Amino acid sequence: MKRFFSLKLKAFTLQELLVVLVIIGILILIALPNLMPLISRAKSTEAKMQLGHVYNLQKNHFYMYSKYAAELNEIGFEQEPLVTNEGSANYRIEIVEANAGLFKARAVAVVDFDGDGTFNIWEIDQDKKLKETVKD
Repeated sequence: MKRFFSLKLKAFTLQELLVVLVIIGILILIALPNLMPLISRAKSTEAKMQLGHVYNLQKNHFYMYSKYAAELNEIGFEQEPLVTNEGSANYRIEIVEANAGLFKARAVAVVDFDGDGTFNIWEIDQDKKLKETVKD
């Protein structure tokens, strides 16, 4: 029995494992600021898709009634629950202006993706001109 406990297995020590974890943590901290713009661009895809959907619904409404709708519920658009309300949508969609000849819809981020205090805003108009008015 004494011989069983005297056997030593090759393994890493706790100190060696902690050094490796610290090195990995430092590498992540160095790489994270470079990844934030990429994360922001990926999340803005949601705004582009939602505004494209609003554009299509507005065009259908225009062809039927010869005017653009001033409210999202008039065109049948349903806002996904926002992440601030335990949902999955990062952008709140709204119609800024609408009349017989033009409309403008806006997607406003409800989350500050890179933590700098500015919230991303995208807009689309009746000519399908999609532009980012405030960059995050």
